[in-house]
Amino acid sequence: MRFRDRRQAGRELAARLRERQDAGGLPDPLVLALPRGGVAVAAEVAEALGAPLDVLVVRKVGAPRHEEYGIGAMAGDGVPVFDEDALRGLGLTRDDLAPVVERERTELVRRERLYRQGRPVPDPRGRTVVVVDDGLATGSTARAAVRALRARDPARLILAVPVASPEGAAALRPETDDLIALHEPAAFMAVGQWYDEFDQLTDEEVLGALRAHQP
Repeated sequence: MRFRDRRQAGRELAARLRERQDAGGLPDPLVLALPRGGVAVAAEVAEALGAPLDVLVVRKVGAPRHEEYGIGAMAGDGVPVFDEDALRGLGLTRDDLAPVVERERTELVRRERLYRQGRPVPDPRGRTVVVVDDGLATGSTARAAVRALRARDPARLILAVPVASPEGAAALRPETDDLIALHEPAAFMAVGQWYDEFDQLTDEEVLGALRAHQP
């Protein structure tokens, strides 16, 4: 159930998706990666499907003074998605988080400009959109991604990951048309636990993968 690295995980995920494509289940696919780690996985998927590859930048919204504790996320130009239980537990409102949201929105736009290099945002309308990440833990960032995409009217919205926590997968299935996870181990603690090599990708590696898979 372990992967050597993201590329191997991507090839295994691509094989599963290619079966769906050969059966007619993935017409007109567009592959969108959640950077940075998802790009290496998604590059293998895009290659196997003969599909264009682009990114959907997602930013975590952390609690004030405890930014490592994610209580929400945002993707593209979509509205932030918050963990309402976490907000109540911390005694916070959405208005309290406005400065954090503004800062993360600025960083999101900066990264989109960097990764897209002047390319227009891909239009998912009427297409089969495959959102790819290197794993799914709580699902907060993926939820922000799929909700932002759903608002743009894709024909079909698929979330595909090599490994997912059972809880994260269960939470995201109702928000997608299909969720594909090669493994859903019960003893899930972190995505990196299921990879032998799990180094952070650089911006240069992300840009290289995107350049290689443009139409």
